[in-house]
Parts: sequence; structure tokens; C-alpha cells
Amino acid sequence: MMRMIDVEQTVRERYAQAARVPEPSLCCAVEYDAKYLAAIPREIIERDYGCGDPTQHIETGEVVLDLGSGAGKLCFIAAQVTGPSGRVIGVDMNLEMLALARRYAPEVAATLGYANVEFRRGKIEDLLTNYDAVDTRLREHPVESAEALADLDSFIERQRRESPLVPDSSIDVVISNCVLNLVRDSSKRRVFEEVHRVLKRGGRAVISDIVSDEPVPDRLKADPELWSGCVSGALEQGEFLKAFEDAGFYGIEIIKRGEKPWRTVEGVEFRSVTVRAYKGKEGPCLDCNQAVIYRGPWRRVEDDDGHFLVRGLPMAVCEKTFRIYTSTPYARDIIAVPPINEVPVASAPPFDCSREKVRSPAETKGKDYRATTGANGACCGPGGSCC
Repeated sequence: MMRMIDVEQTVRERYAQAARVPEPSLCCAVEYDAKYLAAIPREIIERDYGCGDPTQHIETGEVVLDLGSGAGKLCFIAAQVTGPSGRVIGVDMNLEMLALARRYAPEVAATLGYANVEFRRGKIEDLLTNYDAVDTRLREHPVESAEALADLDSFIERQRRESPLVPDSSIDVVISNCVLNLVRDSSKRRVFEEVHRVLKRGGRAVISDIVSDEPVPDRLKADPELWSGCVSGALEQGEFLKAFEDAGFYGIEIIKRGEKPWRTVEGVEFRSVTVRAYKGKEGPCLDCNQAVIYRGPWRRVEDDDGHFLVRGLPMAVCEKTFRIYTSTPYARDIIAVPPINEVPVASAPPFDCSREKVRSPAETKGKDYRATTGANGACCGPGGSCC
């Protein structure tokens, strides 16, 4: 039988110590843009434990949520990338790390000339509960009876409902750096669901983490040092990607993968990956006579919802899927085929997304389309011949 470990206690104790004394073995070698590091105190930089740089994929003016923000390094970088018109929220459960980040936040703000970062205490698998609020409640109303415990439970439920730590659909981009592998296996699915919940429609997650090339054996999962060291809690790479898919994301792609393993333990390779995924495929499927053509080079591809695209053919898609395919990250591979006469969404009939169908030109052009035109000069090259 596998020896069980208290994952939360193991991680909490190790990272509390790492907040006091730098522990280089907790992180991979990551290069950050030096211009952003110049504004960050040395103590914060020395206590950064990550495996990637998701801040490379955020933009000016965005609302950014950093899961497992630790001492705050990524938040302070994101603050500079988003600028004064943006906002950055760091969430962490470790009191020592939070204290470090909060202590230096005013200094970083003074250096930048604006304050757009805040740090909140919570679990990344539960972005509803505000643990600072819970602590305040406990100080004011200590739990000394079953009735007091019931009152506390009622307070937490009310707080989660009325003033959640991170509200629904409030974030443009969620980032995280080598944190998901520290969450117990039974809670990992909830992390991805919470990321999906807090993102706005069209928002994205950019997650850097450690993954394995094969399932991690139970004997390694039972090792507290390996778990708190970002090793034995890692998901197998395929499971990591599937977790995004199961949570309802689309456009899931590996945008960076370590060429060499960070560590190898008993033949299992552990390496850093950065994955980007988007939220926004919820809603009805409506038929607006739209089609898309897949450019290639593959003969046939399939998306996360089972839609097939065949190279060169105008495949029928619903209005929602048309918008998705003609946006990042699909647009580079797609040719849009809108109808000549736009079909208003309000009057569009339902579209059966379970079927695979080539869109007839009669649908996109209209059944009565009988136009005749001359040659389009834009088609011709300098010598007057079509190219």
C-alpha cells in the first residue's frame, strides 16, 4: 500500500522555509527580460521558484491573475507589461510568501510610478474562498462549539457567494509558474475548472509547469521531498493537456517545451512546458451560412470538439465556431468563407455541430446568385498574367 503524505502540509512547510532562505533546487533555470527585473528587489528575485515565463504572453491593459504567486516576481513583471491601465492579482496560500510579496509591493509601485498589483490569500483550487476574511472572522468569533463551527461554515458560504476571492468572468489572462504540480491529485481537476470560471469569454490561460513523460509511480508520489520539489506531483504531459480540454478550453497548444529534462528520477523524465488555452466556446450553435477552409499542410485535422476540417474544402461551421476559427490561435491556418448576404444571428436557425459537412457554394453565395464579372485586376502580376 502506498504511504500517504499530507501534500498541503509538506508544500507549506517547504515553501515557508524557501521564503526565509533561498532554495535554488526548487526551480529550473529561466531567463527573464532584464528590463523588468531592474524594478524588482533582489530578495524577491532570489526567492522565485518557477520553470517558465508566462508573462511573455500578456498584453498592455489586461487584468492578470497569477496562481501561486509566491514572493510576487511574476506579478511585478506583469505589472510592468500591463502598465498603469492594467491590473495584476496574485493568489497564494503561504503566509510567509504573501508577507514577502506584500512588504515589497509599495517599493515596486514607487519605482514604477503606479500601483496596479494586489495579493490575495487563497487556494488555487478554490478561488472563491478569501482566507484573509476567514482569519479575520476567526479572530473575532473563535470556534469553541459546534454551533460556532456551523456559524463559520455559514459565513464562508456567504462570503464565497457574495464576495468571492476572484469573481466569475473577471480575468483576461491567468498565468501560473510551476505551481499546479504542487496540488494534490484529487484537487488538480478543480484548478483547471476554477481557471475557466474566472476567465472572461475570449480570455486565456498561460501555464508553465513541470510534466512527466510517463505516469509517475506511486512510490515516487509517496516521497514528500519529491512532491514539494515539483517532481512527483507532476501530471503526465498528455494528462496535462487533457485537463485543459476537460475544463472546456479550446485552442490548446504547447508554446514552449524544454528540450532536455529538468530532472530524471528512476527513468521518468520531468521537463518544463508552457501551455496556452482559450475560453469562449460556450453558447448555442447557429447556422449563418459560414464556412472555413483549412490551408494545410495536413490532409485532415480535428479540433477539441470533434469538428473535422479537410484541407482545401469549405467546411460548414456554426457562427460561434466561425468566430473562433478566424481568431487566435487558428486564424493563421484558416481561410474564412463568409456568406455574400449576412445572416443575422437573431434569425439564424440551429446548426448541428455533430455533423461533418462541406458547405455548398449555393449556401454562401445564395441560391439565386447569377453574377457575371470581368477579370479582377488584383489577380494579375506585373506582366498581366494570373499567378
